[in-house]
Amino acid sequence: MYDCHVHTNFSTDAVMDIRDAIRVSNKLGIGLIITDHMDYKHHIPNEFIFDPDEYFNEYEIYRSEKLLLGVEIGFRDDSLKEIRELKDNYPFDFIIGAIHVVNGIDIYYKEYYEGKSKEQAYEEYLKNMLLLVKHHDFFDSLAHMDYITRYSIYKDKGLYYKDFPDLIDEILKELLIADKAIEINTRWIHDKNTVDNFIIILKRFRELGGKYVTIGSDAHRPEDIGVNFDIAKEIVYVCDLKPVYYKGRKPYYVK
Repeated sequence: MYDCHVHTNFSTDAVMDIRDAIRVSNKLGIGLIITDHMDYKHHIPNEFIFDPDEYFNEYEIYRSEKLLLGVEIGFRDDSLKEIRELKDNYPFDFIIGAIHVVNGIDIYYKEYYEGKSKEQAYEEYLKNMLLLVKHHDFFDSLAHMDYITRYSIYKDKGLYYKDFPDLIDEILKELLIADKAIEINTRWIHDKNTVDNFIIILKRFRELGGKYVTIGSDAHRPEDIGVNFDIAKEIVYVCDLKPVYYKGRKPYYVK
């Protein structure tokens, strides 16, 4: 088993030394893929971005069968040149594609939701996700599809398949065309409503022909590595999907 989504000190919002991450992973008996944030053109200068040369110079000595080096790329359609140059010029094992910014606004902030109904805010988010998956050459797994539910300001934060069936189907079908994975992000799946809603989407993914999922804690602290992996394993079983990890940008079944 691999925790395929882990942030260390190269991520602006993380407080984790890679050596501490390795100690925890050894204790848990799981592998790690480091996936620090790379969000080009973030509205806060020099935030959520790192020097890839420094990253590889510092972390290459830790690279092994149980410690792989990846990146979480925040998608923006005005950053495709930079994203593809990063993908082409550095030897990442694994690239996660994520939506953090929609129409120039980070959805972490309330500003994104002001003046919008829940339907409008979520539809814009999913349309940007569809743009991401259509540029599928640069990523391997779609990160935290329900990310918006963490920060939205609405009383009912849930992302429901029934509310956007056509749009979600388009996203899932694009993943299938490219033979890409979808992530089970375990950071928030302790909530039953979140789990139940995402299971519906994953079952639809399987129904359409989907195969692969990656499992990642989205850990920003050592104590969060591998969190809720027991729930993730149950979801994988219920949805009849195959957990994989990536090495050299190629998927391998989790043993």
